[in-house]
Amino acid sequence: MEILRIILTVVFIIVCIALSVLVLMQEGKAQGLGAISGAAETYWGKNKGRSMEGALVKITKILAVAFIVLAAILNISRF
Repeated sequence: MEILRIILTVVFIIVCIALSVLVLMQEGKAQGLGAISGAAETYWGKNKGRSMEGALVKITKILAVAFIVLAAILNISRF
């Protein structure tokens, strides 16, 4: 049981580092004053889901769920 806890802890640390790096790689969501006039509605703004930015968002969501699940499992297995 202790070996499983060590493995989960190592995976948890890797997920934490990867999540931090991915969040720092993403662009800010604020468009400034360009969002008021509609300048943010460009081809790239509409197709963000298919771009690298969209992939970063999806991977960030997956890693966030993994972070929460691993944190809960590690907390429960403390007893």
